[in-house]
Amino acid sequence: MPDTAPEVDFPSELVSLKYPLPHLMKALVGETAVRIVAMGSSSTAGRGDVVPYPHRLEMYLRARFGEERFPNLKIDVLNRGRGGEEAIEELGRFDSDIFAEKPSLVIWQVGTNAVFHSYKLDEVAESIAEGLRRLSEKRMDVLLIDPQYTPAMLFDDKADASERMVSLISAAADEANVNLFRRWALIRHWHVHNNVSLDRFFDPTDPDKLHQSDWSTLQFAKALCGAITRSPPAGA
Repeated sequence: MPDTAPEVDFPSELVSLKYPLPHLMKALVGETAVRIVAMGSSSTAGRGDVVPYPHRLEMYLRARFGEERFPNLKIDVLNRGRGGEEAIEELGRFDSDIFAEKPSLVIWQVGTNAVFHSYKLDEVAESIAEGLRRLSEKRMDVLLIDPQYTPAMLFDDKADASERMVSLISAAADEANVNLFRRWALIRHWHVHNNVSLDRFFDPTDPDKLHQSDWSTLQFAKALCGAITRSPPAGA
């Protein structure tokens, strides 16, 4: 009997953005290609046979905005993920991997390696705040993504550290007035309320049980696309 993928929902309180994306929306009605940079670690870069979320997000955004609203539009999501890095290391790549590309939107996935590799979380939070300060000086929108809810983030003392990292990221987003996509809460919702086994959320080839499965990444990309396309209007 074939294995069937579980059904999950996308609660608006978990997949809605708080702030408009004015630079992205302005770019969408322009005549040049829309450029989005996805900065992060292996959750962004991809691993093994799992299709990375930036690739899927690009396809979904092209379908949503291009085919439905702007048929001649080209949307590129540039994957600038690098496995094993955290915000502390990623700051050193901002000039070459973000600013040089002049994107209208930066999606920054942070926090996972801080927990998994036992970083000092307060130092990571300081790096996130510094990164958000630097991003605020440019004409681009910013969207933070917090960690994935997978077994490796829940083992032993990791659960408390994960919850604290999620809280620190949320506080940084509030302080900087930037959007936060709550990946941690969304996947936990799927596990708790949609009764999806934790085994579904991590890549079965990953002995660490850290990286998201292809199915999980697919659902995450769909949710993220929906959040972006339904972002509040300018001035909201």
